Amino acid sequence: MPTYSEVQEQIRKLQKQADEIRAKEIADVIEDIKAKIQLYDLTEKDLGLGEKRRKPKSPAVYKKGNQTWSGRGRQPKWVVEHLESGGDLKDLLI
Repeated sequence: MPTYSEVQEQIRKLQKQADEIRAKEIADVIEDIKAKIQLYDLTEKDLGLGEKRRKPKSPAVYKKGNQTWSGRGRQPKWVVEHLESGGDLKDLLI
């Protein structure tokens, strides 16, 4: 039966071997992808790269006339004015 030290050495050798195999496979995949990009003349846009992903806009929670506010971030001027004139946020709830 192997000793703990011998098993640890086997693990170290196998991990090194696995890392080398993985690196080779990744290099092969990258080479294949680059060839297909060139063959099909693909762009970053085609691949969905370099595009900024926008967060969906938060729904409005407060409204006065045609002005709305989600309740996130700084209060808009119209909300501040409403509060300064003695109003309550509850008055503006949608």
